[in-house]
Amino acid sequence: MSVAPTEIERPESAEETFVVPDPDVPWLTIVHNDPVNLMSYVAYVFQTYFGYSKDKAHKLMLDVHHKGRAVVSSGSREEMERDVQAMHGYGLWATLTQDRD
Repeated sequence: MSVAPTEIERPESAEETFVVPDPDVPWLTIVHNDPVNLMSYVAYVFQTYFGYSKDKAHKLMLDVHHKGRAVVSSGSREEMERDVQAMHGYGLWATLTQDRD
């Protein structure tokens, strides 16, 4: 008795959905809103760590508060990993992603 081969649907693997980073596209550090940190503290962190003016730090803090997140820096992956770690050190929720827009 022979069994004819059947077509099997296979689910997408993680490898098939993984997006390969483009070395020519900058990476972004994103700070997300959280229920813990005061808005004044978030603005202070942006001024202290990034050296932003009071006005720019305040604008970014308002984006975090009202929009739920703000892009606070961009550059190489290594630089953004450093910035994300620094934000974590200040107690802020931050992630990095590649700029795909």
